[in-house]
Amino acid sequence: MENERIIHRTYWLGTDKSGRDMLSRLLLGTRISLGIGLVAVLISLTLGMLIGAVAGYVGGWVDSVLMGLMTVVWSIPGIMLVIAISLALDSKGVWTSFVAVGLTMWVDVARVVRGQMLSLREKTFVEAGRVLGLPQSRLIARHLLPNMTGPLIVIATSNFAAAILLEAGLSFLGLGVQPPAPSWGLMVNEGFQLLGTEAGLWLTLLPGLAISLLVLSFNLLGNGLRDAYDPKTPLS
Repeated sequence: MENERIIHRTYWLGTDKSGRDMLSRLLLGTRISLGIGLVAVLISLTLGMLIGAVAGYVGGWVDSVLMGLMTVVWSIPGIMLVIAISLALDSKGVWTSFVAVGLTMWVDVARVVRGQMLSLREKTFVEAGRVLGLPQSRLIARHLLPNMTGPLIVIATSNFAAAILLEAGLSFLGLGVQPPAPSWGLMVNEGFQLLGTEAGLWLTLLPGLAISLLVLSFNLLGNGLRDAYDPKTPLS
């Protein structure tokens, strides 16, 4: 009778200090990392494209004011800005981390869009659109922004990878995703606290390796998409 009540389970990657399956936590941690990368990229692209396009196309004092704003945000370390936003929202958790990380990465997109806009606004097709009486909003949205697909794809994938690293760092410090959520940064912290024991190195290495592989994959993906969608790339 006793043997019938005993359940035998195999944990392929072992368990953590609380007896939880490491493989399951690593898989669930992928969802958090991909989610925070996606939300951060969407927020940064929306703000960056809007501000960068207005600054580059309008120019003048509007460009000067927006460039000053970019410079101020650029000068603040990203992790400090995320901490300040989290404190301002007076909350710690998954969605707070998502929004805070996204609000720190729009400057990269805005600077790229502004630079591309300054070079494209003098092109012949833009002058033709002005002669035809097309509104500025349509010129920007339909004719200028689509010509920036290559650089925007690269910066988006770069921001995706940077958001994953930033979230992992915040969770490691206890300022990001809170337990018992399976964040990779939190798992690295739990393993770090056990360094010196037999399982400490293994529990630290597994989530660290997962973070490295995911960041590397998005960087390689960005380079491949840039070559595929850049209209200036010669056909083989």
